[in-house]
Amino acid sequence: MAINEWVALLRGVNVGGITVRSTDLRELFESAGYSGVRTVLASGNVLFSSDKGAATLKPAIERALRDRFGYEAWIVLVSMDAVRAAIDAFPFDASDPSRQPWVIFGSDDDILEELADAAASMDQGVDPVARGKGVLYWNPVKGTTVDTPFGKLLGRKTYKATTTNRNLRTLQKIVG
Repeated sequence: MAINEWVALLRGVNVGGITVRSTDLRELFESAGYSGVRTVLASGNVLFSSDKGAATLKPAIERALRDRFGYEAWIVLVSMDAVRAAIDAFPFDASDPSRQPWVIFGSDDDILEELADAAASMDQGVDPVARGKGVLYWNPVKGTTVDTPFGKLLGRKTYKATTTNRNLRTLQKIVG
């Protein structure tokens, strides 16, 4: 079987009282038999290799996180190639210092489509959102991400289990 490079993007760690140290996270993935495990920043980004597919990996990792750290764990699992493609396709001006370049990953394409449809009716000057392959791109003004209509929509409990967002700069560090 082919070995694939994966990125597990954990949702909601090191915020809201859920603290997961990078060292413990790396040890959990290594003890599960994954190779080349490394963490990037303290925001729940785990890079690893496995010969297993996403359909097997995602529930196994979520279960291991729940068992080890005692919280309702959700991840979005993407291939390293998909992360690179998402970076390369960022449709907004990522160098604009007044904006925050976000990539929203989702494990359910229907949910991403639902979010894109909702964003289409919002003010694109406030909430510029574009659909990409397996992602949404969002480029709000810095400091407004929790206050904009799209930010409030994205923060709803409905989307916690299937979406997570990363800053474009974080993604660039992940692919290093």
